[in-house]
Amino acid sequence: MNQNPQTQGAPHQKQSKGKVLWQLTRPHTLTASFVPVLIGTVLSMYTVEVNVWLFLAMLFACLFIQIATNLFNEYYDFKRGLDTAESVGIGGAIVREGMKPKTVLNLALACYAIAILLGVYICSSSSWWLALMGLVGMAIGYLYTGGPLPIAYTPFGELFSGICMGSLFVLISFFIQTGEVSTDSILISVPIAILVGAINLSNNIRDIEEDTRGGRKTLAILMGSKGAITLLGILFAISYAWVVALIIAGHVSVWTLVVFLSVPKPVQAMQGFLGGKRPANMIVAMKSTAQTNTFYGFLLSVGLFISYLI
Repeated sequence: MNQNPQTQGAPHQKQSKGKVLWQLTRPHTLTASFVPVLIGTVLSMYTVEVNVWLFLAMLFACLFIQIATNLFNEYYDFKRGLDTAESVGIGGAIVREGMKPKTVLNLALACYAIAILLGVYICSSSSWWLALMGLVGMAIGYLYTGGPLPIAYTPFGELFSGICMGSLFVLISFFIQTGEVSTDSILISVPIAILVGAINLSNNIRDIEEDTRGGRKTLAILMGSKGAITLLGILFAISYAWVVALIIAGHVSVWTLVVFLSVPKPVQAMQGFLGGKRPANMIVAMKSTAQTNTFYGFLLSVGLFISYLI
């Protein structure tokens, strides 16, 4: 699925292969993997001494799974005729840059192979039950745009991405360090799941017209642009209100209020979407939504770490 808008209709210049490969990873979205792993690991510090190697293995396994998912999106969007030379977004390396479809597919499979190797190390150091969860997560990554009924063509893309790349990444990162899943870890994972889902929703808001032509039935299409933008704003509000609720309930300390320093980012995202469908507005909206997840998650980790030190 395309992840970063660019001016439609602008003259296109061929880029270096290295830059094309880098853009294929959708680098500005990769924090959606980094943030949950960081939060789960910092939270585990309250219970055990962190195993740095397990943290790094989990981090890179998640990154490679996400990169593979993005590559599958590129491959299957092309195969289904959704990506054209005029498509808005960073996707389209096949149609615009001349990259062979098989190369993109092989790169995705290679990323999965690396993730599996890292997963073997993680499982051998924690629990082999995680292998099942890992395989399910990889299957969902593939089925997002692959298979007979791609998840991306349904209203459930936000739900799957939020749970898998938000909550589960937090919980697994916590589990491999502590050997358990706590109530606090589950509750803290909720706003992260919401914001990961928000990234997906913002992408689908931008792509309403192209996705409609491609036969998709995303949540944004079913709700309409105005309704989807309203939902996005609600998701932002819930994610911040959730932290306040956790503080009141005694699950986290007041230091986690530092997440509110990231509020300008969702405000910018909403202003971008409400400002119309011009490419410049889409750039602001998409980047700000991704940055909301990054800054919110990083600041939440900072708040949890300060609480741990105190």
